[in-house]
This record gives sequence, structure tokens and C-alpha cells, in this order.
Amino acid sequence: MSVASEIKSMKLSKETIEVLKNFASINSNILVNPGDTLTTVSPVKNVLAEATVPESFPIQFGLWDLNKFLGVVSLFQDPEFVFDDKFVTIYNKNSSVKFFYSEPKLLTAPSKKIQMPEVVINFELKQKDFSELMKAAAVLQLPDICVRSNEDKIEMVVLDKKDTTSNSYSIVVGDNTNNASFEMYMKAENMKLIPGDYDVGISEKVVSRFVSKNRYLTYWIALETESSYEA
Repeated sequence: MSVASEIKSMKLSKETIEVLKNFASINSNILVNPGDTLTTVSPVKNVLAEATVPESFPIQFGLWDLNKFLGVVSLFQDPEFVFDDKFVTIYNKNSSVKFFYSEPKLLTAPSKKIQMPEVVINFELKQKDFSELMKAAAVLQLPDICVRSNEDKIEMVVLDKKDTTSNSYSIVVGDNTNNASFEMYMKAENMKLIPGDYDVGISEKVVSRFVSKNRYLTYWIALETESSYEA
């Protein structure tokens, strides 16, 4: 086939495709900027994610339907990508697709980096523990996750914060070294993390941060207004 020879083609790694699939679960559209950093934010801006990927994208481009783009990519085996001004050409030896970009102003994209407030709660969240929590949330149909103090321990609990008689499922995830008293709430539906282990930091002021221990990937997830912390 014939492609714009003056524009260098590139491939996307499995890692980058995995990040894009995960980001599509947070927001169906994305604005990609030049370089090796991908970011997304949920439509109501209560979840933000940032990843550094192996590739460096040559230009800024927007995708209105990220899942459709990923579906097109899946039609090809080991495709090449050429990023033109108005569209990306996806091709291999026998076939090709032109996938046109969206106007950036139509997309929901992060406007600035989050300045994380002082972290008052720290712990490591193991993939096994997180998987068990999310499975329990699904089985018990519970909408909320709470990070709470239990004497000298830190627990993560799935529950319904609006129902004092709801079922719950808890796992100890760390030590409460500050002897603080806290209940930090998040929506279970916002916990869209790529599988792996995470270092978790939670501030008193509205936000939690999940930093992957396996790759350059960070999520910021808003806390619910019912959250409380007392040193």
C-alpha cells in the first residue's frame, strides 16, 4: 500500500493498548498530546489517570470514540500507524484504515496537573486484595469503598454508606501508624485500575492517589463528601 512516506510510521506496544483500553473505561474519548504521556479524566472529573508509555506520539490528536478506535486496531495483526494532520492510517501488508480525528474542543481532557495535597494515610494495595474487594462489591452489590481506621490497622471495606445495616466485606491493608481516626469513602465504580500493586496515598482534602508499583501509571480518585479524618 501507499502511505505518506515523509511521515514515519510506528507501532503501539501491548502496554500502550492496555493503557488505552483502561482509559476508555474512564472516558470514552481522549486527547493525545505529543510525547510519551497519556492522560484522561472522567466526564464528571472525579477520576484522573496518567501513564507514561514506551512510544512517543508525534502530534496532538483527539479520538471521540476510543473504543471504536481500539476495535479497528484489533482488526489488524501487528499494525503500523502513521499519524497525519487529520487522521491516522492503520495498516499492515494487505489492508489499511483511515481513522479521522475529533476536534479537541469537543473532548473532555485534563486541563492541568493535580497538585496532590499533603498525604495523611499511606499503605500498599496488593492486586490480590484489590481483586477480592471488587469481587465482593459485585457479589454483594455494594456501591462504596471505605478506607478506615480500626485501632492500629487500616482496612479497606466495601459497603453501602447510605445503609447502616448493609452487608460489608473488609481486608486489612496496612498499619495505622499515626493512630488517627478516619473513614475515607470512594465510589466502587471509580476504581478502574489496571491490575497490579499500588502505593496508595490519601489526603484529608478530597483526593486519593494510586501509584502503580509495576509501571509509570497514576490514578487520582476523588473522595466522597462523607469522608472524615481526625489526627
